[in-house]
Amino acid sequence: MKIQKNISLKKYNTFGIEAIAKRFIEINSITELKELIAIEKNIFLLGGGSNMLLTRTIENLVIHLNLKGIIVNDTEKDIVYVTAEAGENWHEFVLWCISQNYGGLENLSLIPGNVGTSPIQNIGAYGVEIKDIFQQLEALEIETGKTKIFNKTECKFGYRDSIFKTKQKGKFIITNVTFKLTKNRHQLNISYGAIKTFLENIEKPTIKDVSNAVISIRNSKLPDPKEIGNSGSFFKNPVIDSNSFKNLQIKYPEIPFYDVSKSEKKIPAGWLIEQCGFKGKRFGDAGVHVNQALVLVNYGNASGKEIYELAQKIQETIHETFGISLDIEVNVI
Repeated sequence: MKIQKNISLKKYNTFGIEAIAKRFIEINSITELKELIAIEKNIFLLGGGSNMLLTRTIENLVIHLNLKGIIVNDTEKDIVYVTAEAGENWHEFVLWCISQNYGGLENLSLIPGNVGTSPIQNIGAYGVEIKDIFQQLEALEIETGKTKIFNKTECKFGYRDSIFKTKQKGKFIITNVTFKLTKNRHQLNISYGAIKTFLENIEKPTIKDVSNAVISIRNSKLPDPKEIGNSGSFFKNPVIDSNSFKNLQIKYPEIPFYDVSKSEKKIPAGWLIEQCGFKGKRFGDAGVHVNQALVLVNYGNASGKEIYELAQKIQETIHETFGISLDIEVNVI
């Protein structure tokens, strides 16, 4: 293991933000990780860099976790348990599962990032979230160096949320995740309108067809981080009570929504942002994507601070216009 000094993190975050790590190390095995945290507790964990906005120099020791490997565990008649190491690229892992005819992850195709960070955010798209196919994860406790297994209940999954963003934030390093997938009889989730439309001419769609539909839809709406810096959806879709929604609907009859419960509605944040005129707007090299208002982008040389200031401006405008608080989905560092 070799600690490097004053390393640029631009290529390690999908926003393409220029930020410096005072100290940086790449970890390729559990043994290395255990040895490191035994002597160093003041750390900053870096996975795929897909769900963060860097706004400053990182003083902590930056650990780039590069654990690799996929293992097929116990199988049942129609169920298979697949464990992936934290450093595996999420989309490549999804495609590998599909190639093995393991179903459950297809709706989560093309989401940027690594496997290890997927439960932290409880990533989700097109009607599916990690919690729906999650079995367990293993994590190292930084303080003690001991391994702990977390089941679904212990992870306390919520909308783009988990215990690793709240009570246990910064206390554990996720090393691998196990998913409960189908291997014969797949129950496809194609209720999302765009997917249903994409598959309408396919008589018996497969998990590969669903994945292709998701990839096509995402490519049409979301910019490729390799071409223009971004972190996917920057804001959470707000959930409001039904009474507040009824009042909004009187003023904005066309407002889209999804039922969360009998007493709550979810409003697409992208629609709110677009109504306030931000879609496609550029402020220097920071901007709102032209095709998807939920995505903030770096056109080349924006600083993390500039993108964060734009996010705050959007939040303020949404609150003034609709009385809705818009929460940021990405981690602002």
